Amino acid sequence: MVNSMTGYGRAEATVGGHSITVEMKSVNHRYFELSSRLPRGYGFLDDRLRGYMQGKLSRGKVDLYISIETLEDSGVQVQVNHPLASGYVAALQELGRLYQLRDDLSISTVARYSDIFSVHRVPEDEDAIWESVRQVTDAALEGLLAMRQREGARLCEDVEGRARTILDLVQQIEQRSPQTVEEYKIKLQQRLREMTADLQLDEQRLITEAAIFADKVAVDEETVRLRSHFKQMEWMLQANEPVGRKLDFLVQEMNREINTIGSKAQDAQIAHIVVEVKAELEKIREQIQNIE
Repeated sequence: MVNSMTGYGRAEATVGGHSITVEMKSVNHRYFELSSRLPRGYGFLDDRLRGYMQGKLSRGKVDLYISIETLEDSGVQVQVNHPLASGYVAALQELGRLYQLRDDLSISTVARYSDIFSVHRVPEDEDAIWESVRQVTDAALEGLLAMRQREGARLCEDVEGRARTILDLVQQIEQRSPQTVEEYKIKLQQRLREMTADLQLDEQRLITEAAIFADKVAVDEETVRLRSHFKQMEWMLQANEPVGRKLDFLVQEMNREINTIGSKAQDAQIAHIVVEVKAELEKIREQIQNIE
């Protein structure tokens, strides 16, 4: 089934003592590209997320935002700089003796000097954090993939409809092409009659000229290849794998065939049909740009 490259997913959960939020969106891109925003201290997740996401998505530019909030205080340690604290206490006591101040020295007094304290985060288990983040990422990814599938189904329906329109137009070209040869033969016969006047018309020359023209404007090979390309497209649209790049190449081949038809067919009606086909192919090409 065809998937779009446009999607959005979000999930949040409390896992392993952390409140985790994962938000992601994806848009068109020729290759896979991930841009992640992680909380400070969790940069080690970047490579793991990149490899994990690339295993799920083959193409598209993905913006990923992750928020991690620790719900327990066990991961924080407060340490005292005892030499500095001792220095503050000694200095305060010296001031009391020197200036005969009341000795009201207490813990709260010393605690005002915040530089004696340092806060350290206990190193977390990276594997445990990754497992928690992966669980929430999976939930967000499920939403993103579901949206890409829905959008892909709409793209597939539109492309198939335009393909049917083009095949109808190709049929018109196939029906019109032999008529152009017959019309040329009639016009040539009239011109030869005018040129030869009362002389007998050279039927062999007429047949030869008509055959040369028929060979010159024949588009049978091109229309057969066009139909073959559209059959390939039909198979690709039902495939269970990314086909966006293959479809893009196939549409280029279709354009090549219809351009050849336009240059060979010396007929106003066929030229008009060719313009319609090229317009539909351009719309298909635009839609395929968003297919994974």
